[in-house]
Amino acid sequence: MDALIRSIEGEFRRHKALGEGAFGQVPEAALSASGLNEGNSLAVMCWHISGNLKSRFTDFLTADGEKPWRDRDEEFVARSVSREEFVAKWEEGWKVLLDTLGGLHDADLAKQVVIRGQSLPVHEALHRSLAHISYHVGQVVYLSHAIVGAGWTYLSIPPGGSAAYNAAPTREKPATRAGAVASR
Repeated sequence: MDALIRSIEGEFRRHKALGEGAFGQVPEAALSASGLNEGNSLAVMCWHISGNLKSRFTDFLTADGEKPWRDRDEEFVARSVSREEFVAKWEEGWKVLLDTLGGLHDADLAKQVVIRGQSLPVHEALHRSLAHISYHVGQVVYLSHAIVGAGWTYLSIPPGGSAAYNAAPTREKPATRAGAVASR
């Protein structure tokens, strides 16, 4: 049944949807604007997330997750991008990840993979990547909310909405949560 792999995939999909729900609310020009206190822009975060996912999940079971063709430092260079370019870069990384996860089975979880010369079990590599991506998607959501301000549409339970949500919870499974976020 591959329940563990599908569960991990569901969480990745939920974070993908959260990022999309966040940056989808941001005006195109603001995608490239520096973050708070001259921090990373949404475009820089997108390039980093995409670069990381492509590197880690290309030939996931057979090659080091830090590919020689990856230029991590370039991912953090300020850039001006259109929404079309932003979304295309975002999708590049997620496609590699989701295609790889689609080919994995629970039996693969005990296999070993290598990242930067260090061997670790597949299950650890997947959890490490999920934690890394969720960290950066959280940054995307936070910065997007800061940019949009008062017009922000909440991607989860809005402030003051806990009692109503708890009376009729609708997004408690990863796939359901991802679909609920994507439909906003």
